[in-house]
Amino acid sequence: MNARTRFVLAIVVLGLLMTGPFFITAALVWVETEPANRNVLVEVIGPHLPLGAFMTVLGFAVGVGVVRNLFRQYVQGLLRMAENLQLMLAANRDFRVVEDGPPEVQALARNANALAQQRDELLRDVEAQIERAKHSVEEEKNRLAALMSELTQSVVVCNLDGRILLYNNRARLQFRALSEAPGVAGGGELIGLGRSIYGVFERNLITHALETIQQGLKRSNAQAVANFVTTTRAGQLLRVQMAPVLAVGQEQESERAISGFILMLDNITRSFETESRRDQMLHTLTEGNRASLGNVRAAAEMLEYPDLQDELRERFRKVIRDEVQAMSKRLDETATEFADSLKARWPLEEMLGADLIAAAQRRIENRLQLPTKLEEVDESLWVKVDSFSLLQALTYLASRLSDEFEVREVRFRLTGAGRLVHLDLIWSGQAMSTETVMSWELEPMRFAGEVSPLTVRDVIERHDGEMWLEREKVRYRAFFRILLPAAMPQEQIEAAAFLKGESRPEYYDFDLFNWSERSRAIEDRLLTELTYTVFDTETTGLNPSQGDEIIQIGATRIVNGKLLRQESFEQLVDPQRPLSPESIPIHGITPAMLVDQPTIDRVLPAFHAFAADTVLIAHNAAFDMRFLQLKEEATGLVFDQPVLDTLLLSAVVHPNQESHRLEAIAERLNLTIIGRHTALGDAIVTAEVFLKLIPLLAEKGIRTLREAREAAEKSYYARIRY
Repeated sequence: MNARTRFVLAIVVLGLLMTGPFFITAALVWVETEPANRNVLVEVIGPHLPLGAFMTVLGFAVGVGVVRNLFRQYVQGLLRMAENLQLMLAANRDFRVVEDGPPEVQALARNANALAQQRDELLRDVEAQIERAKHSVEEEKNRLAALMSELTQSVVVCNLDGRILLYNNRARLQFRALSEAPGVAGGGELIGLGRSIYGVFERNLITHALETIQQGLKRSNAQAVANFVTTTRAGQLLRVQMAPVLAVGQEQESERAISGFILMLDNITRSFETESRRDQMLHTLTEGNRASLGNVRAAAEMLEYPDLQDELRERFRKVIRDEVQAMSKRLDETATEFADSLKARWPLEEMLGADLIAAAQRRIENRLQLPTKLEEVDESLWVKVDSFSLLQALTYLASRLSDEFEVREVRFRLTGAGRLVHLDLIWSGQAMSTETVMSWELEPMRFAGEVSPLTVRDVIERHDGEMWLEREKVRYRAFFRILLPAAMPQEQIEAAAFLKGESRPEYYDFDLFNWSERSRAIEDRLLTELTYTVFDTETTGLNPSQGDEIIQIGATRIVNGKLLRQESFEQLVDPQRPLSPESIPIHGITPAMLVDQPTIDRVLPAFHAFAADTVLIAHNAAFDMRFLQLKEEATGLVFDQPVLDTLLLSAVVHPNQESHRLEAIAERLNLTIIGRHTALGDAIVTAEVFLKLIPLLAEKGIRTLREAREAAEKSYYARIRY
């Protein structure tokens, strides 16, 4: 019996208690009165009945007010206290019951808070012991995470279902390059914990490789691995080495069971093309020169005859000159091709600009014995460079300045210019012409015993940069200005302020070894076992049926009960219509920010792939889903997976709370909202709310997806339509 029913029953009982004795007494008096005296009784009592009725109604109203007040203070107050106690037990350990209401309820609240304080002290003691016990395990896990993150090779670990359970940062970057929409999804639709590797590789290819490894294990091979080369849908050529992950306790058995596999990936598209060019160069060099050498040899043999006519002698000499020139030309072309091949293999790395300048100073002073100084260096700038070739170019320029213009000191300056960085090599002394600068740029670099087939122009072009000469007439100085690409600062973000989480711990989850997508029907699976895509949209307005459009989609993933902030989706969208002026202060997205952004017909396929094979979660999901549904006809994409709404689930868990706004729920659950009214920020908070709601739902007997959906559909807020 719910609280409302009990209240109605109490009012009915109050009415019976107030009117029942009067009517029973009146009935008894009426029955015992002689018929002749009943008229007299009516005449005596009749004039006073209105007053009695009024007093009865007034007393009943006062009684209802008293009962309602007691009901609100005791029954509803205790129900709210019960929900708050449930919060303390399951979701927010730091939450405390507010001591309000009648004295008895306040006393109960104080005792409940005291018990919670004692429980927290005991839990802190237990947690400290657990933390000490697992410290060594965490150290091993951190070593593994550090190793994985620093590997230069892409590594992906999967279970036997092909579900990804570990990958390093190199793999994430490589999968981004393999994505058919790298500018939108950033490869997030291909790689992520719980995603299928078969989105990249053919299932039959992996199956064949696993069979090869299994045969090797049966023959007791020390290193049972499989190697293959395959092409991706995006046309990339990948070299893959697969190694098995053996089940625990199976290492010594002859029939060793495989619980998963490791893929080590190398994108060999460019190297394959380079090797092909190198082979072609060698073929041209050998086969092309073979005939020339034969002609030179024959002509040289003919010149040995003493009685050879002068005309023939001159002809054979011309043959030798022509063939030698042809061989020289082929050698020059091969050297140029080799330099181009060398440039194609240059890696660009992100480094602190101040470190680059310091390295240049050391190199110039050690190699050239030329003093250097710093003039202005922005310590916060990061650059994306091939440090070795760039240092060669700077040292070469300093060498030419010292040798040809007798420069006795060079200075460095490093300043920012938006997405570029200005690196200036400054000197005082004689001015030089533009022709001199151009000749320095185009000549192969030779200095201090070093020889390189590359030129300064090659190095600058490899960095997509520019270089020119500028003069400071007032100070009688000149400088080479080199434009380099800037890189994002590599700094640690405080945990309390992130929108995208820390990278290492979220790249692996070994519990997924035992997880199978086909274990049971999705409707009857536990909420803790499902994979979720938590998303949010920002829009031009609040009326999807009247033409408002999506301007931003943000999403994150929950896999195996863990929020993977690093596996996120965030994209601005050109709505192709004006923004509502009143919406701009809310989401902070201006029309200028949407210029040159992709339209929804490009963004939605990438988001559809990102959310594939997952349960969708949103706060007030009816609003966001309506926007997606209105795009089904135009895009041909249907989001037909199950949908859960944290607004409805909050109403299920806390039916007596006044507000179920995202801010109010987060405050109840002791969650900090960062980036409110940004699509990704709201999606992350919604995901954290959902993870807090799962144990609260379990306490109400709601554990499966079916039970959660059925309970949500019965709530009051489920009737909202857009």
